[in-house]
Amino acid sequence: MKLHAVHHLYQQRLAQSTRPFKARGANVERCSQCMVVSRLCICEEKVSYPTNAAFLLVMYDDEVLKPSNTGRLIADTVEDTFAYIWSRTEPNKEMLDLVNDPKWQPYIVFPAQYAEPERVHAEPVITEGKRPLFIMIDGTWQEAKKIFRKSPWMARFPVLSIKAEALSRYGVREASGESQLATAEVAAKVLALNGDRLAGESLDAWFDVFREHYLTGKKQRQLPVPGALDKYREVVQRQFKD
Repeated sequence: MKLHAVHHLYQQRLAQSTRPFKARGANVERCSQCMVVSRLCICEEKVSYPTNAAFLLVMYDDEVLKPSNTGRLIADTVEDTFAYIWSRTEPNKEMLDLVNDPKWQPYIVFPAQYAEPERVHAEPVITEGKRPLFIMIDGTWQEAKKIFRKSPWMARFPVLSIKAEALSRYGVREASGESQLATAEVAAKVLALNGDRLAGESLDAWFDVFREHYLTGKKQRQLPVPGALDKYREVVQRQFKD
């Protein structure tokens, strides 16, 4: 399977670690790419898509190491996905060059209540000749707010605010508020807003596959029949027909 930006970042972060990262369930044998229990690996099912939109994942220090992370699902689905570890004092130069490249039109995807009203947009408005670059802050809710507040380079970009119309389906981690969606759930809505409907629908279904397989392995259960994977395959087949 072709490795993407989050896979490479995972390997870089592991190489920098001075001691093993102990996430919950650290003793479980997992696939190093999809991060679910090895017997439930979903890597062979993954389908990625070329899209008009691109994503930049700005990840809190150890987020990329967590098996429960859903940012990698965006990179699984959207071919143009970039990923970097956040630093308050020394932001990655390659990342800054990316957001400053004139071919991109960056948007910070974040709740409206944390930004100045004049920065907030309900949908992306893209200048002709540019491609949208949606910047996703990936971490716990407290970490995400810290990154948003303490990243001066983000302050000049508009904010795209996504409203949660239903409760998160995640269930892998506890959220501090019912209106908080997982990173991949938000990205699926962003793709739909941007007109990348097929990729958005696929990411939404892929999120359910990951969630179901992750929780099945965590709770040592059997996969339901039919399950999320059957629905995902239907989405993929329908899209190729389109």
